[in-house]
Amino acid sequence: MSDPRNGPPPLPQAAPASPPPLPAAKLDGPGSPQDVPPLPGSFPLDTSTLPQAIRDEVEAPDPLAIDTSASELKDGLNRCPKCGSTDIRPRLGTDVLVCLYCRHEWHGARVEEEFGLGEALDQLQGTVIASGARDIDADTSALMTFKCGGCGAEVTVNTESTMTARCHWCRHVFGVNEQISNGAVPDAVLPFHIKKDDAVARIRQFVGKRRMFALKAFKDQFTPENVVGVYLPYMIVDSNVSAAVAGKGEIKTREYTRGTEKNKQTYYDADIYQVERQVEFTVDDLPLESSAERGNLDTRTNTNNIINTILPFDTKNAVKWNASYLAGFTSEKRNVDVEKLRPRLEDQLLSIARAQVEASVRRYDRGVRWEQEQLDVHGSRWVSMYLPVWLYSYHQPGANGGMLHYIAVNGRTGETMGSVPVQQWKMLLAALATGTVIEALAIAFLVATT
Repeated sequence: MSDPRNGPPPLPQAAPASPPPLPAAKLDGPGSPQDVPPLPGSFPLDTSTLPQAIRDEVEAPDPLAIDTSASELKDGLNRCPKCGSTDIRPRLGTDVLVCLYCRHEWHGARVEEEFGLGEALDQLQGTVIASGARDIDADTSALMTFKCGGCGAEVTVNTESTMTARCHWCRHVFGVNEQISNGAVPDAVLPFHIKKDDAVARIRQFVGKRRMFALKAFKDQFTPENVVGVYLPYMIVDSNVSAAVAGKGEIKTREYTRGTEKNKQTYYDADIYQVERQVEFTVDDLPLESSAERGNLDTRTNTNNIINTILPFDTKNAVKWNASYLAGFTSEKRNVDVEKLRPRLEDQLLSIARAQVEASVRRYDRGVRWEQEQLDVHGSRWVSMYLPVWLYSYHQPGANGGMLHYIAVNGRTGETMGSVPVQQWKMLLAALATGTVIEALAIAFLVATT
């Protein structure tokens, strides 16, 4: 027994413990080493065990980027190359910028030539995203603050509603040209060519042709001078595509009728063939709405589809982004990323593929019913662009929030289309009157022939 005055007895010295043996089989259950985060630069999965579609997506290279930023404009000042003034405005009806101080004029660089966007479409591979089309960071503030180099004052621009602001002390004009990740700054802009007076005249003419059946409240409140010039956000996409379709085609061999005089039915005999087609093609400058609000084509609540009817735009003439082009106009921010637009792109590419093979199946006079479709997008290039539209809107009260009507004018070509709210009883009366006239003509024709 040890003496308590001398402290506790020493612990026995054991031999050094050897590490536990490694498991004989690979552990793959909960709590196994597979749950440990992988080392940097390593991938935790063996891609050879994945399905082919998932493997292709995992092994695909990261999207490449085209840097379209304007480093010379990052301080927010777009200076006249002749006198240095920042009071710059677009010359309406042209793609030219003009200095309001010395009247010097210059043209912005076209992005098609600046970044080679029209070249080698058939060699596109993977996903190429221009810097203005990068994914939107939801945490990025809509407020941009610039420190005026002339007087030291701070100028704030709210990108939710405007892209330019003037220093209230020294009158310098600032524009948001830095490509912030909130979707406000695109890669390119297509300036307005149609002036407001021209747009007003086109809208007035469009409504005038439909005035007879228009809703009385709409006619009373119709003020085309309230039309607004707005830059709408689009993704302009180039693609290198292969597609294959398969289905059943029919060729009519005989047509005959059966039944009595009052119950006749027409029948067809047809030969049925298995039809398969493959096509390779490229798509140049396909526009996709990159605003969730404008992309909502619910015809029960709005007439956003009207805007698609004024396409196309001459996107080949788009110039490198410069906030000065937006002076005097409003704009809407992009709020949809590339991956969310990809399904819509694939739908449109399949429609193009069907149109490509249409000429080769005309011999099937009863038509072809495509039952299988396969699309392979070898490569795509995405560029964010503002396109110019004159918009006149009218809200028609009604159930479920009513209906928002638009009349749109293409800001480049002047193409005009719209939706005018109508008096339903007038339409019904006109339809009945037309039917009565046609019926009377038919009866007169039968009497004359008998």
